[in-house]
Amino acid sequence: MQLIARWTDQEPVRFRACEGFSWPAGRLCGSLPCHESFVQQLRQNLLMLPLLGRYFSRRPVHISDELWRGQMQAFTLLQGLDAASLQRLRAMCEQFLAHKSLVGVRGLELTAPMELHIAAQACLPVLHLGLGWYRGWSGIVVYPSSFRVRRKVQEESGVVHEFDASLSGEAWKGGPVVLSWEDTAELGLQDAGQQQKPAHNLVIHEFVHQIDLLDGEADGVPPFDRRLHRGLSRSTWMAELEEAFERFSAEVDLIEGEIPAQVDPDSDVADRYYARLPLDSYAATDTAEFFAVSSEAYFVRPSDIRDAFPRWYELLRRFFRN
Repeated sequence: MQLIARWTDQEPVRFRACEGFSWPAGRLCGSLPCHESFVQQLRQNLLMLPLLGRYFSRRPVHISDELWRGQMQAFTLLQGLDAASLQRLRAMCEQFLAHKSLVGVRGLELTAPMELHIAAQACLPVLHLGLGWYRGWSGIVVYPSSFRVRRKVQEESGVVHEFDASLSGEAWKGGPVVLSWEDTAELGLQDAGQQQKPAHNLVIHEFVHQIDLLDGEADGVPPFDRRLHRGLSRSTWMAELEEAFERFSAEVDLIEGEIPAQVDPDSDVADRYYARLPLDSYAATDTAEFFAVSSEAYFVRPSDIRDAFPRWYELLRRFFRN
């Protein structure tokens, strides 16, 4: 089992139809328990998910014009798409919402605009690839804000450390994707023209991890489709990924060396140092995170990644095909 996380009393949760979406009669409803206990139960019922997926696939969702216009006005990132891409995105969002189960936990009730806001961001990376790149899982768990989970880290010496981590999102191999609504709403609405650095988008980040996990490993090297990715080789991808990752990691080391010892690396003061980086410093964690974080920049503010890593940017453009 592989889990990719973004760092930052049980409540009932429900599947529910939302105003603005048109659901046919027969939409599944029910109650499920909530974070790790809910995720574990979801994973324990993986044998049922393909059956549920086929059930949902026969229940199309229609996004009303009013709801779509509201999303367009709120999510400025979509305003850069041409008419054909927007039409394609709307149709894909309808398919996405029909196939995926979005569940609010800790008292969060998801409305139609909230579900569409998540769907529109999630569909951007696969807009020219197809929803098949999100195959094999169906659950999306949404917390009101960041959530805490228990983590274990083992040193090379064998010593194991346990600690509580605050997360804004995580992606499980085989599903689900877990999101903080507070971060999803804030980062999703970030204006691509803002000069704030670096660019962020939690939903894109976690869903790119799911693409990466399709071939079994979250390593920053997704599977390639012969029809869609002609001329794009695994060896070229790995070489450029490693080169860009190492160069960025060196930049992070230089920045952190400049931060005074008395300054908390997680403080607003330290943010002024990290703001000089082309990407969030989290990208220096490993190649999987570099792929996810640089993909955020590619969709939110492409000039950042294009100027800093032009060859890597070109590979991302050829992979996402837009």
